[in-house]
Amino acid sequence: MSFTLYTPETAPQAAQDELKDSIASFGWVPNLHAVLAEAPPVLTAYKSLHGLFQQSSFDAEELTVVWQSINLENECHYCVPAHTTIAGMMEVDSALINSLNEGKALPTEKLDVLRDTTQAVLNQRGDLNDEQITRFNAVGYGNQQLLEIILGIAQKIISNYTNKLAHTPLDDQFK
Repeated sequence: MSFTLYTPETAPQAAQDELKDSIASFGWVPNLHAVLAEAPPVLTAYKSLHGLFQQSSFDAEELTVVWQSINLENECHYCVPAHTTIAGMMEVDSALINSLNEGKALPTEKLDVLRDTTQAVLNQRGDLNDEQITRFNAVGYGNQQLLEIILGIAQKIISNYTNKLAHTPLDDQFK
């Protein structure tokens, strides 16, 4: 299956403004956005979910932990390096980024629990046991953050699955 990398000039009309917004945000059209332009509502949904997830209660480190935990679990060839770069742009400590990418212990127990819970929500399809929820709550998280993890998963499912289907080429900026 072959996917097209659209530009604002070649994309379906309904996706053109979204791609122009991508240029305004990134300085270029990321290849993921270029692929998603094939289905304008999906591009809009992805970008909307991204914006909503950034409005969650999570700080930059926590956003990175959730995103990258999902990307790594889904073995996304595109999103792992992309979010490594994005985390750097968000001024997340490189030690945290490296620990995430290498599967090592994170700098705090709270971040380790967030990674573990994110992976559990993803892999267990939301069916966490009492021990997992107690551990999550013990480090200061609650139901709001469980729901926000689901929001992050929704966003990343769109990108991770799209990148696998499309074999999205990695942008030079994310290498």
